[in-house]
Amino acid sequence: MIPMELPADLRLNALQLPGGSRWLQQFNNLCAAMFESWQLEADPAGGGPWFGQLAAVVPVRTRSGTPAVLKLAVPHDEALLESAVLRIWDGRGAVALLRSGKDPFVQLLERLDGDRSLLDIPLDETAAVWGPLVRQLHRSPEAAESWPSFETVAATAEQWSDSLPADWSALGEPFDRWLLECALEVCQVRGTVGRREARDVLVHTDLHYGNVLARTDTARSFAAIDPKPMLGEAEFEVAPMLWNRIPDLHATDPETHLVRRCEELCAAAELQPETTLQWSIVREVSNALDYLQHGSSGHAQRSLWVASTLAGRTLPGLPPAHELQLP
Repeated sequence: MIPMELPADLRLNALQLPGGSRWLQQFNNLCAAMFESWQLEADPAGGGPWFGQLAAVVPVRTRSGTPAVLKLAVPHDEALLESAVLRIWDGRGAVALLRSGKDPFVQLLERLDGDRSLLDIPLDETAAVWGPLVRQLHRSPEAAESWPSFETVAATAEQWSDSLPADWSALGEPFDRWLLECALEVCQVRGTVGRREARDVLVHTDLHYGNVLARTDTARSFAAIDPKPMLGEAEFEVAPMLWNRIPDLHATDPETHLVRRCEELCAAAELQPETTLQWSIVREVSNALDYLQHGSSGHAQRSLWVASTLAGRTLPGLPPAHELQLP
């Protein structure tokens, strides 16, 4: 195979992680080794290659001629259990895992249409696709025989109870206290103490428009990619759909449209709207503080707009919705 040049953004992201520099140096050798080990052939006619923030996806064909993609990810914790959760889903609602090995960051996956995602569908039509997909993915651990030990949403909320106020203070109280207190109340109510374990399901946690790709077999519609799996309340799933595609909200009243979008997504996925609002608020407050810690004020403004709008009191001093920085 011809050596591949990785894009600058992927290289920069890799260098921020332990082992990322070594992965970059060995990338082409690793790719060639997997081609040989799994008897793959490059398939330039299949489109791509495609690059995410921390992965490269190469179109290939198997020895039998089946179209597939070889995914090579920079080693990082969020991707550690991706193969495990894809085995659980077994192609139902998510991309099918065709093969994996000892390295959890190398996968042979079903070929999807990398150039057609929910980003290409009119905003008001996306809930009808996203909702049924979510219902397929949200499997209960009661049916599990031997699942790996996924992190829980409730435990994360418990950690946020301590980290959010500490970070807010360390950053000089960068937004109104009431919004922080709103997020902390969610952590107290829905954290470990208030956890309703019977409601726990397998949650993708990063199921935004760009992570839902069309299947090449149109009869099977769309499939989720790039999961960051956790166990927890299903309503934790919605937030990424709210912090993306803000420019597509109604120009005259984006705040009302955002809340209505939340309601539409809940209806399509059979989720509880109030619980969804709560989890979405705390996720975006956490995101805002993380962005501020890394000097990304534009991204923080977007998260604060979403969180405060969902809480019913859009913070003053933020840019208009359609001028917010894109994710």
